[in-house]
Amino acid sequence: MNKIPMTTPVVEIDGDEMTRILWKMIKEELILPFVDLKTEYFDLSLPNREATNDAVTLEAAKAVRRLGVGVKCATITPNAKRMEEYHLSRQYPSPNGTIRAYLDGTTFRTPILTKNIAPRIPTWTAPITLARHSYGDVYKDTEYRAPGPCEVKLVSSDGWEKPVFSYGGPGVALAMYNTDASIESFARSCFACALENKQDLWFSCKDTISKIYDGRFRDIFETVYKTDYKDAFEAAGIKYFYTLIDDAVARVMRSSGGFVWALKNYDGDVMSDMVSAAFGSLAMMTSVLVSPDGCFNYEAAHGTVTQHYYRRLKGEKTSTNPVATIFAWTGALRKRGELDQNAALCAFAKALETACTDTIESGVVTGDLAELSGAKTGVTSEAFLSAIQKRLENI
Repeated sequence: MNKIPMTTPVVEIDGDEMTRILWKMIKEELILPFVDLKTEYFDLSLPNREATNDAVTLEAAKAVRRLGVGVKCATITPNAKRMEEYHLSRQYPSPNGTIRAYLDGTTFRTPILTKNIAPRIPTWTAPITLARHSYGDVYKDTEYRAPGPCEVKLVSSDGWEKPVFSYGGPGVALAMYNTDASIESFARSCFACALENKQDLWFSCKDTISKIYDGRFRDIFETVYKTDYKDAFEAAGIKYFYTLIDDAVARVMRSSGGFVWALKNYDGDVMSDMVSAAFGSLAMMTSVLVSPDGCFNYEAAHGTVTQHYYRRLKGEKTSTNPVATIFAWTGALRKRGELDQNAALCAFAKALETACTDTIESGVVTGDLAELSGAKTGVTSEAFLSAIQKRLENI
């Protein structure tokens, strides 16, 4: 059969461990037989980050900005144990953090729903989209280990300074930052997403404690809303409101879903895992980083599935769910198709997503979904991908 042509490449960002294995299988079984795939490839595995002193990560981020669309495999952010395991010269920063900081974008995460998997929260009848500010905060903090008695201060070049804490003994400190420009871009991305989906927008942080830092987020969101989005929201019949994050969590648990929840960087990281697990599985959630200048980087919302990788190294069969990684590819191919006016590529992305959900709804599932879907047992990753391929061939 004739393969679907592509004119512009997508940036292909390979990763680590079990997701790297699935990445190769997905390409070979679900994409290459149907698409004349064009990519610019970057290897962000830990060994290659070590070999390039992590220069490859920034190169990948620059390629996403240049080509407009990227798709990323899950990667390892090494701790001390990982440094020893992979014989690293240093603890490299999170590749996601580097890419997000370079693109200064917002990460939107939405659960993938199927008819035979009910959310663990019975009232949730529609997906909740998490909008995570993907710039600054704790992911770009400056940390200090106080060895003994000392005083830590915040000092700026204009002469302002403020004591942080006087240590009587050893301790730790950190400083983090953000910018008005990045917060405003985040706010506009969230309002635009809510309008596009005709859903209410919630924003939550903790301005009662962090009166200046979180208060700045609250004020910028309010100003952008009143200045540029209030009339459009009212015309669309949707609402924007701000509330403290602890109140928001309680409201979310009682809600029916169907809204966009905007969160700061760390809050969005934590809450997206909670929401995805409550909807079924961490492997059933889409994730896309959207930059203010219109670049898109798609990825799975989960990690590298380390324990499955170790089992596979021992020769054991694994039942790892590849759906979020598949949807990262379909998201990137669809966006590439939209930008290049390639209707066939967009249709293929939709067909592959349908093949995935139809396979799950037929009762063929991986182990993480077996109990949730009522299946007796989960199939191997290979069998699951084979079942998707068969359905895709018939769509």
